[in-house]
Amino acid sequence: MPAAKPPKRQRLSPEEREKQIVRAAIHFFAEVGFDGQTRELAKRLGVTQPLLYRYFPTKQDLIDRVYEEVYLTRWKPEWEDWIKDRSQPVIARLKRFYHDYYPVIVDYEWLRIFFQAGMRNVGFNRRYLALVREHIFISLCAEMRHEFGLAGVDKVPVSAPELELYWGLHGAIIYDGIRKYIYGLDVPPGETQTTDAKIETFIGGLKPILERVLAEAA
Repeated sequence: MPAAKPPKRQRLSPEEREKQIVRAAIHFFAEVGFDGQTRELAKRLGVTQPLLYRYFPTKQDLIDRVYEEVYLTRWKPEWEDWIKDRSQPVIARLKRFYHDYYPVIVDYEWLRIFFQAGMRNVGFNRRYLALVREHIFISLCAEMRHEFGLAGVDKVPVSAPELELYWGLHGAIIYDGIRKYIYGLDVPPGETQTTDAKIETFIGGLKPILERVLAEAA
């Protein structure tokens, strides 16, 4: 009995092939980390390594494309606009932002790739966190001061201790994803209610701390 012929590799357009490679690379790096070899990735895709290099000449090129796909394409410019919208109380703005941001970051691929990149010093963690700092936290500093009737950022520049307050809230919300996708623990249902509680607790105790931080900065 003649041996069965191996299935023919699917012929894709260059655009489709690139998307296929990127999609597989995202899952691959999320699963095995950035020490994973492109040879193994090509094997999983059922293509040759030279074909993979035709689209991404170096592994770093592929990593940069993964960063763009997982982090930059999921970033919404309107988030900053929501934070600055003074037609709503700042607590409502924060809830709106985090309700929308939560499913973006509490995600298997987003979190695992982010942590893998940090442990291997791949380089894009700092770029992404700078994006959060500049477009979310700096705006939050100005808006929270305005909400509490405190000095504007033009009079007292934003300081590292002030930013640290918002990193703390951010970390508390992201921790749901860390528990689930890094530690493998169950996360109770009702993430919206849990997120709201964290925001309410944060704002409830923020004003006296913020007043002290600004006084020290001034």
